[in-house]
Amino acid sequence: MASMGHVRDLPKSKLGIDVAKNFEPTYLISKEKKNVIKDLKTKIGKDTHVWIATDEDREGEAIGWHLVQALDLEKNKDLKRIVFHEITQPAILDAIAHPRSLDLHKVNAQQARRILDRLVGYELSPLLWKKIRYGLSAGRVQSVAVRLIVDREREIEAFNVEEYWSITAQFTHPDTGESFEAKLAKVKMGNEAEAKAVLKELEDAMYEVTSVEEKEVNRTPAPPFTTSTLQQEASRKLGFSVKKTMSVAQGLYEGVELATGHEGLITYMRTDSTRLSDNAIRDARNMIQRVLGKEYLPEKPLEYRNKKNAQDAHEAIRPTDPSANPDQVQR
Repeated sequence: MASMGHVRDLPKSKLGIDVAKNFEPTYLISKEKKNVIKDLKTKIGKDTHVWIATDEDREGEAIGWHLVQALDLEKNKDLKRIVFHEITQPAILDAIAHPRSLDLHKVNAQQARRILDRLVGYELSPLLWKKIRYGLSAGRVQSVAVRLIVDREREIEAFNVEEYWSITAQFTHPDTGESFEAKLAKVKMGNEAEAKAVLKELEDAMYEVTSVEEKEVNRTPAPPFTTSTLQQEASRKLGFSVKKTMSVAQGLYEGVELATGHEGLITYMRTDSTRLSDNAIRDARNMIQRVLGKEYLPEKPLEYRNKKNAQDAHEAIRPTDPSANPDQVQR
C-alpha cells in the first residue's frame, strides 16, 4: 500500500519548532493524508508484519520514519525496512531477504533540512509579501538560488558586446573534385569592412595543402542516465517536455499493462547517481558478447564518478533487463 509521499509535516499556522528545546519540531498529520493513515491503520492488526519500502534517500527514509510514528509502530517487533530500486521479482525478493532498520542518520538529515527551510521561510516569506507581492515564498535553497540568478543577470547586463567576423572557405581539388571546408585563423576582424578587406585579398590567392594528419580518436560513451540527463536527452532528441519525460519514465518503471507482465522495465527514474549495480553490468556484458560478439566487449567495464554532492540513494536509470528488445515489451 502506498502512502503517496509524506504523511506528516510542520504545522502551517505557526513556526512548529521549539528553538529553546534544541530546535525540537512538532509534526502533524497532513490534512490530505488523514484518510490515508486511517486506511493504513485498518490493515494493521496486532499480528501484522509491516514492511517499510520507501525510497532509500533521506526523503524516503524520513517518510518511513513518519509512517512508523503516525501508525504507532514503534513497538512493532515485526517491523522491517527494505529497499529495492527496480520493480522486478528478483529485486523485491532480494530486498525481502535482506531487511534492515530505519537509518536515523538520514532521517535526522532530512529533519534538519526541513527545519532550516521553515526557519528561513517563516521569517523571510512575510517580508516578501510586505515588500514585493503576497504569496511569494522563501527557503534555504530558493533564497540562495535567486541570489545566484540576480548576480548572473547583473553580469550579463554589465557585459560589453564585441563584434567579430570570421571567414570560412570551401576548397575543391581541381582533378578529383573532393572538397573540404577551412576556417581562416589568426586574423582578427572586428567589423564587416575589415572582413571584406581580408576577403578581397584572399580571392585571387593560390592555396596548397602541405600536410595531412590522420589519427584515431576514442570516444568514451556518455555516462548512464541520471534524472537531469534523461530529461535533457529526451528534450534534445524527442522534443519531450520534462513532464512528459517523467510520465513516460514512471510508466516504464511501474511496467503497467506490458506484455511482459507487471515488472518494471527501468530502474527508479529519480536519481543523481551514475552508478550501476554489479548485476546490471554483468547482464549488459553478457548481452554484448552474445549478440554482438566478443570483439565488441571491452576488457573491463567503464567506471563513472558521481558528482561531489550526489546522494547516490539509487543507481543510474537503466533497463532492468538489457536483453528485452522492443518487440518483446510492446503494449
